[in-house]
Amino acid sequence: MKLLRTIRLDPSDTFVFERAAEPGEWAVSGSFVFSDTDPAALQGKERSAFRGGFLGVTSLGWSTLVQIVEASDEDRERLVGELSQRLVEHFGAPDLATARAAAEEEVAFAASLCVQPQDTLIAVHRSAENGEIREAFRSLHAKGGPKPLRAFAFLEVEDDEAQPADQVDLVQLANGDRK
Repeated sequence: MKLLRTIRLDPSDTFVFERAAEPGEWAVSGSFVFSDTDPAALQGKERSAFRGGFLGVTSLGWSTLVQIVEASDEDRERLVGELSQRLVEHFGAPDLATARAAAEEEVAFAASLCVQPQDTLIAVHRSAENGEIREAFRSLHAKGGPKPLRAFAFLEVEDDEAQPADQVDLVQLANGDRK
């Protein structure tokens, strides 16, 4: 079986997100974090997490990329157990049984993203449409086949559906406005 682990190719996640996931944590999509939030009202680092972050289960931090890795049944069971605890402690699940059912669903969804070969990187783009959270996932492969990835490597993107173009105003950014 394959699951997702956080990966950090450079230190940018520590600047982009309020809390960055530690490299190597088990990860899930994490869209449930925003289920009671108005995405249009999000700003700054919270908006960055909504738009392009995977949730690291141990730290509850965010990662821009996750990596597909081999996992054992025991790994999966520990992941479900840890996520269940987090759902009760931090997200208001009424009890462990309810949290476990939700955790099972989140982990199954994460596993369903692992259709590419081991070590493939996955990125997410999240948006809100008609009151619903939509997610689009892209797989990133080293150009010319598997090679060690560096912080600045040329990648081919598969399954890159038409994404809304993010526009950055460098003048505003230089003036400290990070909206």
